[in-house]
Amino acid sequence: MLTEKVRFTKEKETMLVTLYGRAIESRSSDPVLVDTAAEQAIGRIDYDFERIKPNKLQSLSIAIRAKQFDLWTNEFLAKHPDATVLYLGCGMDSRVYRIDPPPGVRWFDVDYPEVIDLRRQVYPERSGYQMIGSSLAEPGWLEEVPGDRPAWIMAEGVVMYLPETVVKPLLNRLTGHFPSGEMAFDAVSRQGAKMAKANRSVRMTGASFGWGIDDARGDIKLLDPKLELIYESRTPELPRYDKLPAYMRAIVRVMDLFPSLRRLNRLLRYRF
Repeated sequence: MLTEKVRFTKEKETMLVTLYGRAIESRSSDPVLVDTAAEQAIGRIDYDFERIKPNKLQSLSIAIRAKQFDLWTNEFLAKHPDATVLYLGCGMDSRVYRIDPPPGVRWFDVDYPEVIDLRRQVYPERSGYQMIGSSLAEPGWLEEVPGDRPAWIMAEGVVMYLPETVVKPLLNRLTGHFPSGEMAFDAVSRQGAKMAKANRSVRMTGASFGWGIDDARGDIKLLDPKLELIYESRTPELPRYDKLPAYMRAIVRVMDLFPSLRRLNRLLRYRF
């Protein structure tokens, strides 16, 4: 275990919620996501995980979301084995180890310097992999990433914490830096952003949502016209949806009838 106790505040602490959720699900008898690196990581970090422990349904939801991002990443790399992967707000996610990309891929994980410092203590180095410590709001970090290849850009569990004044210039810098690529992130609706305080794990960290999106096509075009929507998720289409308890699937069926409820939280994928 790391000798120095980990202390994060607000939004940065939510990465430990998702780390713990992936580890819990990975240890289940029929895991959606096998994440041995997450299991090992929580054993090395000196932190009171029980304080923010997600319940069984939340852990399952975290794993399902992560699995979908893993599937998309593998799909893109199968078509572009020499791509650049850019993971924004990576937190303590061990995706690069789960995916184990081919040697031709350049993979960059970006997060706050203190988060990257913790990652360097917990996770091993590997060829073709680089970590960058910076706030996403700072423009300079992108200079460390070569812009000469198609890019797979993902931001899991991060953009909803950013204000629109940060999201717009970030999107513009990214689409202007690479010749082509795809981008995926999860987003809440404006109503969903207001409802975030009802989430126990988020509430316990004191974090808040700063940005919501209602029209996945039109709203994003206003921020960056280069982005073309190619997929907007529906919960029943996510991997291992069948593992959700029956009552939750019943709730999803009802919510799916109403666009405002269906769009509370979904995964979005764009090309540019």
